[in-house]
Amino acid sequence: MKNRDFFIEIDCQHKNKHGNEVCGDMFLSKKIKEEERIVAVLSDGLGSGIKANVLATLTASMALNFTMENQSLQRTATTIMKTLPVDKVRKISYATFSIVDVDCEGDTRVVEYDNPSFFLIRKGHITPPDSRDIIIKGKKGKDKQITLSTFVAQKEDRLVFFSDGINQSGIGSRAFPFGWGVKSVGEFILSLIKEKPTISATNLARRIVNQAERNDIGKLRDDASCAIIYFREPRKLLICSGPPYDETKDRLLAEHVRGFNGRTIISGGTTAQILSRELNRPIDVEMNSMNSNLPPISKMNGIDLVTEGVLTIAAVAERLESTEIIRNTEKDAATEIVKMLLNSDEIHFLVGTRVNNAHQDPSLPVELEIRRNVIKKIVGLLEEKYLKEVHIQYI
Repeated sequence: MKNRDFFIEIDCQHKNKHGNEVCGDMFLSKKIKEEERIVAVLSDGLGSGIKANVLATLTASMALNFTMENQSLQRTATTIMKTLPVDKVRKISYATFSIVDVDCEGDTRVVEYDNPSFFLIRKGHITPPDSRDIIIKGKKGKDKQITLSTFVAQKEDRLVFFSDGINQSGIGSRAFPFGWGVKSVGEFILSLIKEKPTISATNLARRIVNQAERNDIGKLRDDASCAIIYFREPRKLLICSGPPYDETKDRLLAEHVRGFNGRTIISGGTTAQILSRELNRPIDVEMNSMNSNLPPISKMNGIDLVTEGVLTIAAVAERLESTEIIRNTEKDAATEIVKMLLNSDEIHFLVGTRVNNAHQDPSLPVELEIRRNVIKKIVGLLEEKYLKEVHIQYI
């Protein structure tokens, strides 16, 4: 999501408690495109394992849905806390939560209950936001306290949320007898940002979680989660796939590519040939990418990636839909497109609609329909699953 000044990048990284198959923390986020808002929730279920996962999922789902319906964060928190049961022994709720509601202008509201306090990192420092504590009246005098923070985010701000598996990591060790500690977590984050000021939300969250695991000598004693919201300059990507409907539009396609301020992918042999002719740039095939099941990658001066069309974008859709981790050692066309998509924020699809004359039945343009449907699927995944800003134009 973006405004005139920044894009809002958001991601969360988890690691399970050692020996557990599921994480007892849950992170959910949703982009409300019509309202230009992003809502995100991090919840930590009591204990670990499946029971904790169920409780955290229930809490995060309630928080997300109530907030999306524009209920006040205070009312949302009150409803959740009155709904969740309380552990009879420890007298604490079965789940904690942090809820974030941010719009495209940077107006941000955060409500927290029993999670470690989030960090607002601004200009290389941890900046305390405007916050106030609110008492939620409970039965038999069992009141609970939430913290509500409001502020206007600025470009290059980062919000860092984490479960207590992060700040309590290393507890009992020689290095951290009382745990890593919130203060030390903050100092570690600032050092990472100083080392690489443009570090992405994904990489920053992963570095924090990995360090917590190292603090526990490679065996986490609790589920560890870290979510990052980063307000930054948008990274733009243009994907051209398919020749224009009318050959007279070939030059317009070339001008789109020539004038685009960002990275560019050409997906489709005919599309690449048109651009090669119009831009007077030769196409060279990379022979070292021919060991894949997909057609090889090509090169063109001024273009970041040139690939085959339908087969490749179909593979891209499959990989975006799955939870498969793209290994750094892989190098085929679909992998490269996926990496570029995930590393971009504002993605533009320029889709040609010319019917391929090679089809036996011109009234049934199979390749055209496949391309359209696959690209629509990719657009949906990028918007819903990866919260990207996506635009599609047919030519």
